[in-house]
Amino acid sequence: MLVVHVHVRVRPERVGDFLAATLVNARASLNEAGVLRFDVIQDQEDPAHVVLNEVYRDAEASAAHKLTPHYATWRDTVAEMMASARESTRYSAVFPAGAEAWVSGSP
Repeated sequence: MLVVHVHVRVRPERVGDFLAATLVNARASLNEAGVLRFDVIQDQEDPAHVVLNEVYRDAEASAAHKLTPHYATWRDTVAEMMASARESTRYSAVFPAGAEAWVSGSP
């Protein structure tokens, strides 16, 4: 399994627009066969800091996600909303160990 945390710094005046576009992408992403979770979390002390917690079955699923139309739409839509380039870190899941334990509930 592959866990990716994507940190995004959003222009403060665009946070609402960014979250709206990101939720469309997150919901569509959960329909992809290789996506186990796609969480959107917002920093309580800095609402312009948003983290995407993406859990994939494997690296191929992560690569396939970037080829989807909904990802391309999101990427292009939010580009001008970001205060700086997004940063991502890739992790290996240690616990829980099974993919089924990571599967999101209904979008």
